[in-house]
Amino acid sequence: MEDQAENLREIMRQKKDTDAGPQAGAPNNKSGSHNEDIPRKKSRIITVTSGKGGVGKTNLSVNMAIAFARLGKKVTVMDADLGLANVNVMLDMIPKYNLYHVIKKQKTIRDILVETVYGISIVAGASGFSQIANMSEEDRRDFINELDMLSSADIIIIDTSAGVSSNVLDFIAAADDAIIITTPEPTAITDAYGIIKIIATEYDTLNIGLKLVINRAKSAADAKSVADRMIGIAGQFLNLRVDYLGFIYDDFAVSNAVRRQKPFMVLDPKCKASICIQHIVERMERNKSSDTAGFGAIFRRLFGRNNVL
Repeated sequence: MEDQAENLREIMRQKKDTDAGPQAGAPNNKSGSHNEDIPRKKSRIITVTSGKGGVGKTNLSVNMAIAFARLGKKVTVMDADLGLANVNVMLDMIPKYNLYHVIKKQKTIRDILVETVYGISIVAGASGFSQIANMSEEDRRDFINELDMLSSADIIIIDTSAGVSSNVLDFIAAADDAIIITTPEPTAITDAYGIIKIIATEYDTLNIGLKLVINRAKSAADAKSVADRMIGIAGQFLNLRVDYLGFIYDDFAVSNAVRRQKPFMVLDPKCKASICIQHIVERMERNKSSDTAGFGAIFRRLFGRNNVL
């Protein structure tokens, strides 16, 4: 087992050296990718998660991506939900291929990366993503190489499944910024605090920019009251810093957009929810770190958590 771990470390060291050098992006012969013409950059990775479903996680991911794109950023949304992938549903799209086909080496990331009319790209999710932890060394290396092709984007937003599965926690650990979204409802707050508590336990040594968004708020004051309580408890009992990123109004335009399968940032750019998204993205841009990880570092962290590297 130790020999396997050392071999994987060597693979990632070689990958890191390759990404940093003039020959970055050598083709992956196993999966048939041609990475040499994909420009490399240190993409900013933003993971969006929630303690429970139905609190607006995917809505935040998609509309935030559009807001970043309007600032001139190249943005990709990766749907990392397990079995309930719905980024494409929200955009009224039916991709022919998804991450499952990449894991099975039937397609490359380039094959499944879909450009949308909204100025963002998406990677459709599917069940089967849990197979990452059980991949062979060779398969894992090939999959990392495939995901690294997404590094042509300035920002990669990972829309996780709800809850505290190992996959969700891995993507949180892999992020430059992890956004937890909740509503003011007591059950949602309890579940959001639950995931914050697990993060504090699992990742006390990682430098994660943990942020909180309150969705479906009746007013700015109500949202801040909820956020202050959660942030105060996290600081007092978990010794964990959580930053209040902002709130989104309880706005009819959001549910209307969901029914019409169009982002509310596009359908009604002047609605209260759209303005809130703009403020959130502008705040993230002002406070962004200059030291982003990029996908190579991300998956060294991700697999390291599972004691694979």
